Amino acid sequence: MLYTLKIKLHPSAEQRIAILKTMECVNAACNFISNFAFKHKIFSKIKIQQEIYYLVRDQFKLSAQMVVRAIGKVSESYMNKETRDTLHQFKSHGAIVYDQRNLTVKNMDTVSFVTLQGRITVAMTVCNYYAEIINNGHRVRGQADLCLVDNIFYLLLVVDSPDAPENIRKEFLGVDLGIVKIATTSDGKYYSGATVKNIRRRNFKLRQKLQSKGTKSAKRLLKKRSKKERRFATDVNHCISKKLVQVAKGTERGIALENLTGIRKRTTERKTVNKTMRQELSAWAFNQLRQFIQYKAKAAGVPVVLVDPRNTSRTCPICGHVDKANRKTQAKFVCVKCGHSANADINAATNIARRGVAVIQPYAVA
Repeated sequence: MLYTLKIKLHPSAEQRIAILKTMECVNAACNFISNFAFKHKIFSKIKIQQEIYYLVRDQFKLSAQMVVRAIGKVSESYMNKETRDTLHQFKSHGAIVYDQRNLTVKNMDTVSFVTLQGRITVAMTVCNYYAEIINNGHRVRGQADLCLVDNIFYLLLVVDSPDAPENIRKEFLGVDLGIVKIATTSDGKYYSGATVKNIRRRNFKLRQKLQSKGTKSAKRLLKKRSKKERRFATDVNHCISKKLVQVAKGTERGIALENLTGIRKRTTERKTVNKTMRQELSAWAFNQLRQFIQYKAKAAGVPVVLVDPRNTSRTCPICGHVDKANRKTQAKFVCVKCGHSANADINAATNIARRGVAVIQPYAVA
C-alpha cells in the first residue's frame, strides 16, 4: 500500500528564494519541452529525451536529473491521448518532481534537495502519525513532489507500506451511510451528522451571500471558506473511518458497506427530493468516507465488501419481508408482516452485515 505524506517545510528566507527560482526555472523548462512535444507530436519520454535533453540542460542550466524529471512531467501530462489536441502549459510555481538522486530525507526533522544554488537542507515538520509510518520500516519511494500551496511549501512524500495479512471473516460489521447519521453500525452505534449538517448549512448560506456580493474580497473569502469546510469534512471522515476499522479489527470481523455508486445521481433525479436535500447530497462526502474506510481497513488487514444497497432499509431481518410500508419514518422501522420494530438505520446496517456474509460465503466454503 502506498501512502502520500504531506509534510510541511520551513525554509529560511534565502532558501525560500532559492526554491522559488528553481520552481520558476524548472516549469519554464517544462513549457519549453511541452512546446516541442506538441509541435512535433512526440510524447514518449525516451524520444523527447533523445531529441532535446542537452538543449534543455544547456538553456536552463538545470542538473541532469532535474531535466530528466522535467521531461517526465511533460510526458506524463500527455499520457492520455485525448488531451494531446491542446498545448499543455505549466504554472511558474507548479510542483517540482524529485527522486532519490536529488532528494534525501535525512531524519524526521530535515530534508535535503537540489536547487539552482546547489543542494540545501530544509527543516520540516512531521506529525506523529507520519513519523510512525516512516519509522516502522516502511520504504520511502524514489519520487516526491515539492509544491507550493497558499504560500507554504510542502513535500509530498510517497511511502510504501506492506499490507497486513487479510483473513476471510465469517462475520461482518454492517455500516449504513446516511445524511442524518453519517454512519450507523449493525452493533447499534451511530455517528451523528448533525454538527456537520449545521455547519454546512451555515456555510451554504454564507456562500450564497458572498456570491451575490461578487467583490474581489468576497471571492477571496469564498476560496478560503471552501478549503476550511473541506478540511473539516475530511477530518470528520478520518475520525469516523478510523473508529469503524478499530471496532471491526478488535472484534475480528470484516466491514460490509453499501455499493453506493451513482447514488447522488439516482437520488437527485427523483421528483420528491427537494432543493435542500439535493444540496445536502451534493455536499456529502460519502465516497471519501468509503475510501478512507477501505484504505485504513486494508492497512489493518480487515476485509471490506460492497453489497447491493437495494431495499436494505425496507427488509425485515427477522422474516425477510420486503415492503416500502416497513419504513414508517426516517428513524422507525416496523415490519407489516411480523411486527418486528427497530431503528431504521440500525435495521439497514444489520441487513448490510448479513449481505456481507453472503458475498464472502462462497470463498469461505472453498
